[in-house]
This record gives sequence, C-alpha cells and structure tokens, in this order.
Amino acid sequence: MNKDTFYMFDRLHRIGISSEDAFALRRVAMTLHRWFERECGDSNDYASVSIERDEKTDKPYSCVYYHTGGSTRYAIPDKEAGARKRLAKIMANYPTLTSYVKGDPRGAALYILKPGDVPEGEDVGAYYSRGVAVYK
Repeated sequence: MNKDTFYMFDRLHRIGISSEDAFALRRVAMTLHRWFERECGDSNDYASVSIERDEKTDKPYSCVYYHTGGSTRYAIPDKEAGARKRLAKIMANYPTLTSYVKGDPRGAALYILKPGDVPEGEDVGAYYSRGVAVYK
C-alpha cells in the first residue's frame, strides 16, 4: 500500500466506516475494477480476450477471439455479482451512506457518498466524484 491508500482509509474513517469495513470495501473495489477492465477486453499478438454476458441467461463468459478467425468461450464465476452482494452487506451497516459503482475502468470503480454529496433530485452519476473514491 502506498500513502494514497492510507489517505483513502483515513477519509473512510472520517465518514464513520470501521477499519474492517474499509478494508472490505477496498477489496470489493479492486474486484470490480478488474472485472470492468476485463469487460473492456485485452489483446496480444494472438487473440483478443474479454468478458461477455449471455443475453438470455446473463451468465458471464470469457470470450477469446483469435486473430486467425476462430473463437472460444467458456463460463466463468460471476465475481461482479459476488462483489456487489458483499458491498450491499457492508453498506447495510451504514444506512446514512450510499455507494456508487462506476462501470468505467478508468479511475475508481467504487465511491461512498455522504448525505448532501448529491443535491436533492439530481442524478448520482453526475455527482459521484464528491464522495470518497475507494481504490487500491
């Protein structure tokens, strides 16, 4: 961990989150960030790899598209769903706080918002950066 991570933990403690839950939130954020990176895809000289969900069942698959023209797909565990369940369980301990999951892998994937961070009636997607970014 670097000093930025300690500053993040300090900000989480200041809004009332316990150390144990702060570490758990960090783990959730890292899981979600890596999942969103894999959804965007990765490639090398031989193939492109990404996570895609089946349109009918919503199950995740790792899809490999070979540059030679073939492709394969295999089922993988749904780590996003597990991380979101852990997040909901943690956030149930803090009824005044809300969480926002940003699906874009550029930057933090998870933000914790205090009351007043989002103006009444406004979309949280426009104000999430006022909260505490949870990152590695």
